[in-house]
Amino acid sequence: MNRVILTPATLPSSALAELKQWLGITTGYDDDALASLLAAALETCEAFTGLLPLECPCEEILPAARDWSALTTRPVQAITALELLGADGTRTSVPASDYALDLEADGTGRVHLLSLATGRLAVRFTAGLAPDWDTLPETLRHGIVRLAAHQYREREGSGASPLPPASVAALWRPWRRMRLA
Repeated sequence: MNRVILTPATLPSSALAELKQWLGITTGYDDDALASLLAAALETCEAFTGLLPLECPCEEILPAARDWSALTTRPVQAITALELLGADGTRTSVPASDYALDLEADGTGRVHLLSLATGRLAVRFTAGLAPDWDTLPETLRHGIVRLAAHQYREREGSGASPLPPASVAALWRPWRRMRLA
């Protein structure tokens, strides 16, 4: 996947508070480490489910072609801009009259250039299941907190077990999207 998250989703203090409550931590001594574990758990959630949990602006680079091209990030909420990338890295906006967009029911975003173009195409879009932490489905949110707590508890052991643990996978499995290649 050639995706860049332009502005990462920010986790509110309530996410850290949930993790600290789960772990029984009342001090702020480990807050930075816990926040990092939550961010890593968000990434693991996306890798496991195939769905970006929290909405954020992203960009993917695709080959510029007249065929329909699908974005790999899901679920896409809106496709906001298309730019042709020159060999020297210059960007040229593609007028709206020169492309078609499609947002499918499964969250896939697709683009189709109507005129002949070569090179690469930068597609900017917004993707994610929920606009913020508090509206993220409970099973995903709870799994993220449990995974971060698991990693915190295993930090001084012989190393963390394969991710995600069965208890977290059970929470995330109903959200998992599989793709056949």
